Amino acid sequence: MVKTIAVSQAITSLTEIHLKFNLTRTQKADFFREWTDDLPTLAEREKQVLDSLKERYLYYASDNSITEGTLNIIMTSPLLELANLCDPPFKIKAEQAVKIEVKDSDIILQGFIDALVVKEQFWVIVIEAKRYGFNVSLAIPQALTYMMANTEQKSPIFGLVTNGEDYIFIKLNHQNKQYDLSDKLTLAKRNNQELYQVFQIIKKIKTILI
Repeated sequence: MVKTIAVSQAITSLTEIHLKFNLTRTQKADFFREWTDDLPTLAEREKQVLDSLKERYLYYASDNSITEGTLNIIMTSPLLELANLCDPPFKIKAEQAVKIEVKDSDIILQGFIDALVVKEQFWVIVIEAKRYGFNVSLAIPQALTYMMANTEQKSPIFGLVTNGEDYIFIKLNHQNKQYDLSDKLTLAKRNNQELYQVFQIIKKIKTILI
């Protein structure tokens, strides 16, 4: 009998996702250079908006009350808007339902992607947002599971996990079932350089896929 289980309950570690989907984290240094190499220059207007977003985040974080829904409104959506990822040829799908069949098993995993950027039929960025105080690294297995849902994907898929303060990017290649992660970028530092880099990476991914 086929059992349907929520992704958030079934996948809680990288070991589990490695076993269920035969995934491996690559050791190749050139696999995920999109988060470091040739990042686009930011305009002064973009920097001003990013500075304002950081100030907004710190304002909301001051009383430890940021929920996942609030985070999507105050940070995720503005970042996507600033990158023009809400406009043609891209589309944003919020709370996108997904089902993933686990090979050689009677289990179907299901869940909802917080935000999904698509270009035609291709997935571009899968975003998993967590509440304030959540260890952002713990969201990586769940995001990878969602990224595995689109088995027809030929080009790489990029993911972003965030709790508002910390950001980690993911690159997944369906063809060889390999992935890698960026370093953790954080708003906890005094300057705004790491939020700038978060946005530069989003712009770089967009440029590649256009």
